[in-house]
Amino acid sequence: MKERLIKEIKKYLTLSLGLFLYAFAYNLFLKPNNIVAGDVDGIANLLKHVIDPNLLITILCAFLLIISFPLLGVKTSMGSVIGTILFPLFVTLTSDVANYIKIDSNDLLLVAIVAGVVRGTGYGLTFKMGFTTGGTDILNQIIAKYFHTSIGTAMLIVDGSIVVIGGFVYGWNSMLYALIILYILSIITDRIMIGISKSKAFYIITDEEEKVKDYIMNELGHGVTIFPVKGGYTKERQKMLMCVIPTRQYYKLKEGISAIDNDVFFVITDSYEVKGGA
Repeated sequence: MKERLIKEIKKYLTLSLGLFLYAFAYNLFLKPNNIVAGDVDGIANLLKHVIDPNLLITILCAFLLIISFPLLGVKTSMGSVIGTILFPLFVTLTSDVANYIKIDSNDLLLVAIVAGVVRGTGYGLTFKMGFTTGGTDILNQIIAKYFHTSIGTAMLIVDGSIVVIGGFVYGWNSMLYALIILYILSIITDRIMIGISKSKAFYIITDEEEKVKDYIMNELGHGVTIFPVKGGYTKERQKMLMCVIPTRQYYKLKEGISAIDNDVFFVITDSYEVKGGA
């Protein structure tokens, strides 16, 4: 019970940190430099001379959450409730951060890179905890559901449209910096979500099965799993060896099995998480 409580506390603290970083990056990097990088804060940047960004972000988040319940259902919508509450709150709390932390706007490329890293970290932490930031994430889900498209396509339509409009309003250079931010954000989000690969998985088909197995187990000190497989074209039944090794031994294993069997067939993939085994 205690461990579960600690886990839940850690989960919501991580979520809060993610939403804070997402809002912090907006107020420190995007708003002062007129960079429109999608989402509801991008819309707020477009209209900041007409309506207070803090107020508009709050209104848009609340509106999208309200329509989410009838359109997406209660279960899906619940994942956006906390983001809808905390993100506008953190935007308001950090709205004056640019007055205290002075960033040189002359080097917008550096600003875009750091903004992408900070914003991507916040975005990734939020999604890793099983929540969304609210805002256009809700709209993306609605479009994906009712227009039978992927979330990625929906994001391209929604956030892409916001970014393009930002190009018309603030200039195309600003739009290019926004694209840099979105690209870095996507990379950082993936790294936060699935981690950095520290291992490689080898899938090996060879006529020298015993020699390769012996090399992996005795020379490198790693276990091997053997699967029966069948060639789709030749219909020939063979055995496939699978092993997971640290990335630092990648080249050694690759060259080792190639030396044993010059005609060996193998596939190498990143292995993001390994649990159990020797």
